[in-house]
Amino acid sequence: MFTGIIHAVGKIDSAKPLAEGMRLTLDAGALDLTDVALGDSIAVNGVCLTVVACHAPKFEVDVSAATLEVTCGLREGGFVNLEKALRLSDRLGGHLVSGHVDGVGMVMAFEPRGESWFLRICAPDDLPRYIARKGSITVNGVSLTVNQVQGDVFELNIIPHTRAVTTFAHLEAGAPVNLEVDLLARYAERSREWGGD
Repeated sequence: MFTGIIHAVGKIDSAKPLAEGMRLTLDAGALDLTDVALGDSIAVNGVCLTVVACHAPKFEVDVSAATLEVTCGLREGGFVNLEKALRLSDRLGGHLVSGHVDGVGMVMAFEPRGESWFLRICAPDDLPRYIARKGSITVNGVSLTVNQVQGDVFELNIIPHTRAVTTFAHLEAGAPVNLEVDLLARYAERSREWGGD
């Protein structure tokens, strides 16, 4: 589990094909790897991945073909948001995030508005029912609050600090982004489908 509070921005140094999937070597940037062990989970642009090698300041992860098919932003040379897994003693500064991407959205607008930045995203067809005004959503691993929703389009406000300490510093209209809806919304939908018994 994660919180959606980004610990550092890293960079994918290499992406080497496997029989099925890819092995990524990442430069962790400012992420402290001293307490990271083999088998630990790190969210990379919102994707929960398992550490298979660690040699600070770099670590390696394997990404399955199935994960590559439903995510974006895991390419060589790309900058990525990084977050180590939540410990039970940690503060929950964002919201509960599983690191299981629900779909890839498209940035329709990302522009300054006052001191902050206005972000508009179009969600894939199966996700809008889980997105609610003032609800939580994760965009490329960043925990955010939804300001408005209309159909499959939702809007967010990005404060200067968030833009400065995440890959949002490089975000622009037309970019794909990993989306994870709020866990509670998913369980509520499942309960409704089951009939509430």
